[in-house]
Amino acid sequence: MDKQELGAFLRSRRERLRPEDVGLPSGSRRRTPGLRREEVAVLAHISTEYYVRLEQGRAPRPSGEVLAGIAGALRLTDAESDHLHVLAGTAPTRTGLHRRDVRPSIVALLERLPQTAAFVISATFEVLAWNDLAAALMENFAELSPEDRNLARRAFLGPARPGTTLYGISDAAEFRHHVVMQLRAALPRYPTDPAVIGLVEELRDASPEFARLWERHDVQAAPVLTKTFRHPVVGEITVECDSLALTDCDQHLVLYSAPPGSPSAEALALLNVLGAEAADYLG
Repeated sequence: MDKQELGAFLRSRRERLRPEDVGLPSGSRRRTPGLRREEVAVLAHISTEYYVRLEQGRAPRPSGEVLAGIAGALRLTDAESDHLHVLAGTAPTRTGLHRRDVRPSIVALLERLPQTAAFVISATFEVLAWNDLAAALMENFAELSPEDRNLARRAFLGPARPGTTLYGISDAAEFRHHVVMQLRAALPRYPTDPAVIGLVEELRDASPEFARLWERHDVQAAPVLTKTFRHPVVGEITVECDSLALTDCDQHLVLYSAPPGSPSAEALALLNVLGAEAADYLG
């Protein structure tokens, strides 16, 4: 149970709600945003004293029934409710280090997708495996150290290429928010992994934007359906985005493709022909 993080998460979810969101009168004497602690306690069917102690990090581990009541009172999504249980220590956590080895079958699959830019990322956004089209679209990952292949570092500590946003993508701000949400969810899953802890500390210290987003305690990202790359060789490419969870190793297979016959599909085909030349230009 991470008492301090649990308290901070509860407080952030309480402050985002308005009384009318839960069927309460708004009144005119509220000095702070969100619900009052006693209102959450009533809605969750627990004592105000106990809820206050939870937010202050002084309460013992809550039961599953109490957590369910709080999740309902705070109108938590499924992802937020799962995160609540992880912070409270009532859900299984992964021990040791996050996985960085990629199954050989997944590596082979990447090469069987010639019209799709495909790569695998770890729980900390390190690019672990990729195909030639992904390298041509983004950059030649083979020439980078594991630290430089980390998309979280790329997003917050500097552009992939001087003078550009992250790979020229159209949704750089949304991607950075997504990175923060995923890392916040990953940290309680790997509470003793120095790589996870170190990455979060590094980004919080070096990036004011990361630190600001981190304090929001968001853990659920909206799905990204399309993304536009502004590529220096072939111009704009709009791709359809799919992210497949490899649940056994806590990794994601990311796929960027374009509708057949579209200008973006033609641009991807050209990149596929250019291959290493495009990747070397980007590097």
